[in-house]
Amino acid sequence: MGERMKNMITRRDFLRSMLLTASGLCVKSEAWFAAAEQKNKRRPNIVVIVSDDQGYADSSCYDHPKEVCTPNIDRLATEGVRLTNAYASAYVCAPTRAGLLTGRYQQRFGFYSGPDSRIGIPLSEVILADLLKKQGYATAVIGKWHVGLEPAYRPLQRGFDEFYGFLGHGAHDYFKLEITSEHNSIYRNDKPINDSGYLTNNLAREAVSFIARNSKNPFFLYLPFNAVHWPLQALQEHIERFNTGDPDRDIYLAMLTCMDDAIGRVLDALKQTGVDDNTLIIFFSDNGGARQNHADNGVLREFKQTVYEGGIRVPFIVRWPGRLPKGTVCDEPVISLDVLPTVCAAVGAELPSDKLYDGKNMLPVLQGQSTNSLHEALFWDDGADQWAVRVGKWKLLNFKGSLELYDLHADISEKNDLKDQNPDIVERLQQMYAVWKRQMAPQISRVKRERQPPGTATRRKNNKKR
Repeated sequence: MGERMKNMITRRDFLRSMLLTASGLCVKSEAWFAAAEQKNKRRPNIVVIVSDDQGYADSSCYDHPKEVCTPNIDRLATEGVRLTNAYASAYVCAPTRAGLLTGRYQQRFGFYSGPDSRIGIPLSEVILADLLKKQGYATAVIGKWHVGLEPAYRPLQRGFDEFYGFLGHGAHDYFKLEITSEHNSIYRNDKPINDSGYLTNNLAREAVSFIARNSKNPFFLYLPFNAVHWPLQALQEHIERFNTGDPDRDIYLAMLTCMDDAIGRVLDALKQTGVDDNTLIIFFSDNGGARQNHADNGVLREFKQTVYEGGIRVPFIVRWPGRLPKGTVCDEPVISLDVLPTVCAAVGAELPSDKLYDGKNMLPVLQGQSTNSLHEALFWDDGADQWAVRVGKWKLLNFKGSLELYDLHADISEKNDLKDQNPDIVERLQQMYAVWKRQMAPQISRVKRERQPPGTATRRKNNKKR
C-alpha cells in the first residue's frame, strides 16, 4: 500500500510537472512571439520635402493672397500640424541644407554661406542618411544637393543609396536637362545623364518610383525641390491659369502649382502602396521667399538674404497619421535643425554621443504633451555682416552694423525697433549671441582661401581665361 502510494504520488507529480512545463513553454512562446512581433514591427517611413525660396504667404493653408492655391500642401496641414513660428537655419539655401542634414548649427563646422557648398559638409560630420542607413533604411535624395561638389562629398558617399538631381549650384534650368558640365548636369546616382522634360515633374517621377520599389521595407526619401527658385521657367499649361497683372508672378505661381502637384503625386504614391499611415512627412522651405522670383512673404519684413523674418521664417508642416493630431496649429518656435533629432526619435535611432546636437525632438510639442519651450534661444549668422538671436518674444538682429530689437509677439512685421527702450534686453541677447558665436568654427571657404599658396587664386583666374 505504501509502495502504491509512492508510485501514485510520483505519477501525480509527473503529470503536474508536465502541465507546469507546458504552461511555461506557452508563456515563453507567447513572450518569444511578442518579442519577434515587436522586432518585426514596421518602423515609419520618412519623407522630408524641402521647397526652395518659397514665400511665407505662398501656401494657401497660411495667410495668403487670393491667387495662391496649393491643395496638396494644404492636405499636409489638414492631416497634420502646421507651425507658425518655424525657421530655416539660414537665409540662403546651402547652409540651411547643411544644418538640416546634420541637426547641428552649420556654423559649428564652418558652413555659413552659399559658396561653402562648393566645399561641402565636412566628412567628419554624420548626416541623417548615415544614421538611417544603419537602421536598415533604404535612402534616396531626389533633387537639389548643394552641399558638396567633389566626389567624396556627393550623396552616394554620404549615406544615400540613390541620387537623382543636380549637385550645384543654387539654380538649375528646368528644361535643359542634357549633360553639360560635371557639376551642373543632371545625375543618376554617380553618373551624369541626358534627360528631358520639366525638372519638377521629373523629381516627382523619381520620388514615386523610389516609393514603389521600397514600399516593403522602411525608407527615407529626401526630396529637395529646386522649385520655386529662379530661373522663372514654367509649363505653359500652368502659366495660363494665372492672370495677376504681373507676368513674372504668374510664372512663379505656375512653378508653385507644378511643385504642389508633384507633392500630390508623392502623397498618392504613399497611399497606393499602402504605406501612407506609417509615413512621417516633414515639409518646409529652405529660407524665406526671394524677391528675385516674385515670392510673397505676406506680413513678414524683407526677403531671402536677410535676417529679418522674411528671410528666415518659413512655412513648415509635419504630418504623421495616428501619431500627430490632425489639422492643428503649433505656435512653438522651431528650426530646421530639429528635423534630424525628430526623425531619429520617430525611428528609435540614438544620436551619436561624440557630437553636440542643436536640434531638438519636436514630437512632444507637436503632440501637445509638452508646455516647455523647445529652445532657449535660436541663432543665425552669415559670417559677414548679419546675425540674429531670438529668445521668447524678443529678437535682436544686426543688419550690416545696425542693432535692432523687436517684440515678435506684438510686431511680427518688425516695424517698431525697441532697442532704445530696452537696453537690458539688448545687452542680454547680445551676450547670449557672443557666447554662442565663440563655439562656432571659422568659415570653411575662407580657411581654404587662406591656406592656398600665394598667387594660387590669380593663377586659377588666368587659367580660366585661357
